[in-house]
Amino acid sequence: MTDPRTSMISKRLRGVRSVIAVSSGKGGVGKSLIASVLALILARKGFKVGLFDLDLTGPSTHIILGTGKLKPREENGIIPPVIEGLKYMSIVHYVHDHASPLRGSDISNALTELLAVTVWGELDYLIMDTSPGICDSTLDLLTLVKDIKFLIVTTPSNLAFETVRKLISLLLELNASVIGVIENMRMRHSDHTRQQTERLGARYWGAIAFDPRLEESIGNTDKLLMTEFTKSLEEIAERILRLRLVE
Repeated sequence: MTDPRTSMISKRLRGVRSVIAVSSGKGGVGKSLIASVLALILARKGFKVGLFDLDLTGPSTHIILGTGKLKPREENGIIPPVIEGLKYMSIVHYVHDHASPLRGSDISNALTELLAVTVWGELDYLIMDTSPGICDSTLDLLTLVKDIKFLIVTTPSNLAFETVRKLISLLLELNASVIGVIENMRMRHSDHTRQQTERLGARYWGAIAFDPRLEESIGNTDKLLMTEFTKSLEEIAERILRLRLVE
């Protein structure tokens, strides 16, 4: 039997031009930071942007953005609050600081429900911060969100890239759209990640150097947007936009 929420998801996303899922093979690579800052960068460029924290096991974008006590409101669905010019939605609005012990079908059900009830309206870009790894939620997004595109985050670590290799291989096997790979927290120059990425048939967008001052800007968007991390990510975003891969 077809879940009636799937048709509602299509309705909710009808006004969204591009959905970008920021994903990673494993946690701890800066995926949530890149998703949050990318959304801020696009909003500062004048685009209509939404940020959807769908990392159901460890949401953190609210900490990165310093959302405080922002709450969504109900009006024929859930209307996301606005922070720094972007619409923001997260499971943390409901679980607050408590852990959400979801597993298996519970994760799929929560993901489907969040997608079905959230009202985004007209957006140029909806950035989704997804759960790390190859998991049910990744496969659910492929099924539930039409024309979703994946932007993959890794670090220079061989261990991190091995999980990325598996994730990209799976996505390409399923005919998913992979925008490419961003290498984060690079501490020395190396072409290893670029070579491995291109060997998989994916685009390598560049490296973001480790920024020792990034941590002190967490929770303060003005400081965050002034970091070297943001400057590097903005250059990458400009290149992606220039090739119109996310229209």
